[in-house]
Amino acid sequence: MYKPRPRVFEPAGPKQPPPPGHSWEELMAGALRLARQGAEAGEVPVGALIVGPGGDILAEAHNAPIALNDPTAHAEILALRAAGKAAGNCRLAGCVLVVTLEPCPMCAAALVQARIAGLVFGAADETAGAVISRAEYLDFPSNHKVWHMGGLLARECSALLRGFFAQKRMSSSG
Repeated sequence: MYKPRPRVFEPAGPKQPPPPGHSWEELMAGALRLARQGAEAGEVPVGALIVGPGGDILAEAHNAPIALNDPTAHAEILALRAAGKAAGNCRLAGCVLVVTLEPCPMCAAALVQARIAGLVFGAADETAGAVISRAEYLDFPSNHKVWHMGGLLARECSALLRGFFAQKRMSSSG
């Protein structure tokens, strides 16, 4: 059986400056707020937002596969869809995705296809993470390179997920 080993990781390349008018911590706090909204709706608490090159928030989303009956309705995918509509373009050049959990393979591939500039995530996902944990998808040779930084407010992001699943286990056993 696979047992993930804890990994200490550094951002790829130099730490990127936050978009104008924001700090990375403030943006991740916004993603955590969205994740909490998802938890209140009974969804796995993952929140994401997309910031444009000028610092404007183009999109906000939380996981919604249950509500939408859509297995692809991850926070990242919903945010990409909304940002594409807001920008009037399927290419999100210069934009950054801030998300509370390391993206899965589907979401990591979508970031490349959207030509997003960067990714900032909170908690690593030892089960399905496709950036540093189970695969390093964004580091594969590709037609587009997405810079990435992880571990921002990781304790808070992890605690929210752990609490959600602990509550689910308690309610299903009782």
